[in-house]
Amino acid sequence: MSLRSALRQSGVAVRALLAATLVLGVGYTALITGIGQLALPAQANGSLVTDAAGTVVGSALIGQSFTDADGAALPQYFQSRPSAAGDGYDGAASSGSNLGPENPDLVASIAERRQAVAELEGVDPASVPVDALTASGSGLDPHISPAYAALQVARVARARGLEEGEVRTLVAAHTTGSDLGYLGEPRVNVLELNLALDALKP
Repeated sequence: MSLRSALRQSGVAVRALLAATLVLGVGYTALITGIGQLALPAQANGSLVTDAAGTVVGSALIGQSFTDADGAALPQYFQSRPSAAGDGYDGAASSGSNLGPENPDLVASIAERRQAVAELEGVDPASVPVDALTASGSGLDPHISPAYAALQVARVARARGLEEGEVRTLVAAHTTGSDLGYLGEPRVNVLELNLALDALKP
């Protein structure tokens, strides 16, 4: 192969690479970003949640803890599902515990959580739902089951000086059913529920 032919082929390859980079790397990305901003701006920007003052306080897609500086549950708030992501709900370290069901550490942590939740809510340990005891696969689950939310109603109502029925109504308003009527389980978004509580009675 002559030098001229090799340079010609190299030039074609470089131009093809640049064209593909512009079309697929820049053009396609800009197109999809624009469509997302026009059609679904909230979802495209992270499903951000704001408080009554308009301050961003989190995302509807990522859970967070409602505890004090020592890690103790704040009684006036519904508590989230446990998290094994980093130090808890760390989006940069999304993962479960990766411990098997017979792992002694997992068994011990479940027993510890069961006792802690039972004491916090003043209920029989046997009545504590499973999502109060185990982390989700991502460690970022923003939802709890309606059963876990119902377990917390009495404590939250007592801490806020509200009627239990009033709190149950809020829980029901923030309970999402199965997608399309059959995919997944009913769930309660903890952050949105707690914000509704703050708006009702800070």
